[in-house]
Amino acid sequence: MTVGGIISAIVVGLIIGALGRLVVPGRQNIPIWLTFVIGIVSALIGTAIARSAGWADTSGVDWREIVIQVILAALGVVAVAGSYSRRRVS
Repeated sequence: MTVGGIISAIVVGLIIGALGRLVVPGRQNIPIWLTFVIGIVSALIGTAIARSAGWADTSGVDWREIVIQVILAALGVVAVAGSYSRRRVS
């Protein structure tokens, strides 16, 4: 992976994290940096899933890949928000 690829993965991950947080209803009591980390990880995992399914190489926007990434980010936000709020209360 080139430096440009790493930078674009980080930027896409930040956007995916924000979208994942917007999809989840209610307030999430986690810091924004943690949302961005979840987004970056979700973007990388979503890309791996799309590539293994053969959906990563399309002639236009990779909508299936983006949907997978946002769903993973939303699940990650829900999981981390639940454990983060329980940890802070204890």
